Amino acid sequence: MPQARVLMVQGTTSSAGKSLLVTALCRIFRQDGWSVAPFKAQNMSLNAYVTPDGGELGRAQAVQAEAAGIEPSVEMNPILLKPEADHRSQVVVRGRAVARSGARDYYRWRGELWSAVTESLDALRSRFELVVMEGAGSPAEPNLKAADIVNMRVARYAGSPVLLVGDIDRGGVFAAFVGTLELLEPAERALVRGFVINKFRGDRALLEPAVEFLTARTGVPVAGVVPYLRDLRIAEEDSVALDERREEAAPAVVDVAVVRLPRIANFDDFDPLAAEPGVRVRYVSRPGDLGAPDLVVLPGSKSTAADLRWLRESGLAAAVTARAAAGTAVLGICGGFQMLGEAIRDPLGVESEETETPGLGLLPAVTTFAAEKATHRVRARVEAGRGLLAGAEGLEVEGYEIHMGRTEHAGPPALRILSRSGRPAEAPDGALDVGGWVWGTYVHGLFAANGLRRRVLANLAARKGAVLPEGLVTLDRDAEYDRLAAHVRAALNMDLVYALLEEQRPGGSLTLP
Repeated sequence: MPQARVLMVQGTTSSAGKSLLVTALCRIFRQDGWSVAPFKAQNMSLNAYVTPDGGELGRAQAVQAEAAGIEPSVEMNPILLKPEADHRSQVVVRGRAVARSGARDYYRWRGELWSAVTESLDALRSRFELVVMEGAGSPAEPNLKAADIVNMRVARYAGSPVLLVGDIDRGGVFAAFVGTLELLEPAERALVRGFVINKFRGDRALLEPAVEFLTARTGVPVAGVVPYLRDLRIAEEDSVALDERREEAAPAVVDVAVVRLPRIANFDDFDPLAAEPGVRVRYVSRPGDLGAPDLVVLPGSKSTAADLRWLRESGLAAAVTARAAAGTAVLGICGGFQMLGEAIRDPLGVESEETETPGLGLLPAVTTFAAEKATHRVRARVEAGRGLLAGAEGLEVEGYEIHMGRTEHAGPPALRILSRSGRPAEAPDGALDVGGWVWGTYVHGLFAANGLRRRVLANLAARKGAVLPEGLVTLDRDAEYDRLAAHVRAALNMDLVYALLEEQRPGGSLTLP
């Protein structure tokens, strides 16, 4: 059976821009007529997504699949690690949570996990013409190389040329390129066929002497210098990206404060809000930063009980409940919804050793954790029509669920689930308080729906006698992928990239040294 050609993107560091470059390449190759799929053997991230059949994978690979014009599948990210504490993660293999593991135990499984990697990659290569693979962190960490199942071991297995990406915005990128090559084995070094200098700001001409030095020193060409691209509306892979965000100084009609929990998950839920004119979205970690927003958001969390404990210890719990008592609207999504209730029960020790944790008491709801994890794409209808959801009753929305707990609420639901993973359903979701200004839901991605997003924001603005600026922002992810692709295509030596694909022998791989 013919195998797809392959190309791998690795980085000198984490957050060098690998994910966005793979996203751009998936869109470029799709534009050029290829059937292309992304692949990342192992991802460590709390931003996850759900496939149509209910499997879980990294958000970045779902974005890359969308850029490639295909549905995401669990083979695109066979191993997903979701950190729960400094030394423990939930391990998701081929879309299903299979264990909670410390680092030492995890490395003992690498033989079994490597089989999941190779079988998934082989499956993709049998279905597509080209697979663009992504590494993780750096391929040259001496303490990690023996257990590598995501960087050079994948490149060698596939016989793939590697583009090595470095973030010049951080400084030290040329030392990082040279140092990475020095630490690789000769057979690994031979697979590095081009450097990509990412996030460049300034005059390219002033960079040329350093580019010439790098090529002369290493014998590896610079495949491109990619300028820094601002205001790209594509979901980020991890919360590290929040460190680089800059708040708008201009006055806002609606001010949204999102609590930046230590284990914040799926924070891209709020990107559509931030894209609206007249709306400011802030991420806050201290009570003094909360201020007097129009809406406080408790986002998703991988470890609800631990983050709720942090919320209390930091003083933010008291600040949030004080704002709610003063009438400020509060929204909780997934783990944030669980925190808003009266109690979180964990009799099986699924998330913590505490069998019961008091909630914030803003909603009459109780959550109980169970061993089984719910992961679904969902379609839902707004049932309530007051407060935050005034005027939204009857609107249909789409999103996804990723949660361990089940929440019981005596009152009428905020939403009604109509389908889960493509199958008809008739299930309540979420809750509103009596006034409708405290809302909890399990459904991620709700604000991608233009009608619901604008209705909620308009209600927040009207509450203080204001109006949002005219003009509905329609989120067009296809346009964003095309914009990213054009930006990267102009910066990369695509002749070199295609030459690397043409070098591959029938069956899709290079002849290894």
